[in-house]
Amino acid sequence: MSVANVTRLQPINRDSIAATHNRIREHVRRTPVIEVAAADLGLAGAPLTLKLELLQHAGSFKARGAFANLMTRKVGKAGVAAASGGNHGAAVAYAAGRLGVPATIFVPAIASPAKIQRIRDFGATLVVEGERYADALARCEAFMAETGAMGVHAYDQPETLLGQGTLGLELETQARDLDTLMVAVGGGGLIGGLAAWSEGRTRIVGVEPEASRALHAALAAGKPVDVEVGGIAADSLGARRVGDRMFPIARAYVDRVALVTDDAIRKAQAVLWQSLRIVAEPGGAACLAALLGGSYKPGMSERVGVLVCGGNTTAVDFTR
Repeated sequence: MSVANVTRLQPINRDSIAATHNRIREHVRRTPVIEVAAADLGLAGAPLTLKLELLQHAGSFKARGAFANLMTRKVGKAGVAAASGGNHGAAVAYAAGRLGVPATIFVPAIASPAKIQRIRDFGATLVVEGERYADALARCEAFMAETGAMGVHAYDQPETLLGQGTLGLELETQARDLDTLMVAVGGGGLIGGLAAWSEGRTRIVGVEPEASRALHAALAAGKPVDVEVGGIAADSLGARRVGDRMFPIARAYVDRVALVTDDAIRKAQAVLWQSLRIVAEPGGAACLAALLGGSYKPGMSERVGVLVCGGNTTAVDFTR
């Protein structure tokens, strides 16, 4: 399928992302960017631009897609329901609370305690179901059929993609000279929205754990396929397959996918803390892990943007 046909057939484009941004911008934070010398992070080359989306409401970029869904779709008396590895659920719970909408969130047992507590703190009804995201999703779908609650999919829904794409619009006004943008991938909502906004203007590089490589496998197969899920970032980057709606966009506009090990992710978390005092969850550190581990090697003058997309972790415990 040609790029032109992808753009024509997909409603996920720059115009619709800009319209979504205008709708939700009063409800989401304009998160900051910082420029960091590569040497400060143990790297060589041009300075890196970090987009600190972990400072977004509910601790991740997911708030953008949550508000896009709740503000552009009709919500009935049964409220909304969502299945999540944790971050999406926290974001939907937060958005629902701000907009006065009942929310029921389904998470698998692998969801981190930090994310489970955030969902509870935001006032949603929480259901822990199964070991993996797919188990929670199946129970959520049954709940929606029983109650009529409006489903808010974590990644395979137009409104979700549009909401996540607003991050690209925002970043473009903050860092206009980026050659490459590193994007962590789970089910593909974030990279799909960002690739749709970019339309090839910036090189988009996906980053996945070696143990959860849904987009890497899909690009190799030419279609979304099921993969095994594991690793320390499985609660945020552990989708069994990428979304059908994002895949044509990714095939057209994603340059490549870099795979990272759990050890590289742990190292990236440590470097972010030691160098910048940034506490990132494993999925939020994956993009830096690709640079530190060498699975993506930029040119010496290449201007690279790194999304630090989530910070919901118990790595730092302030309760003691």
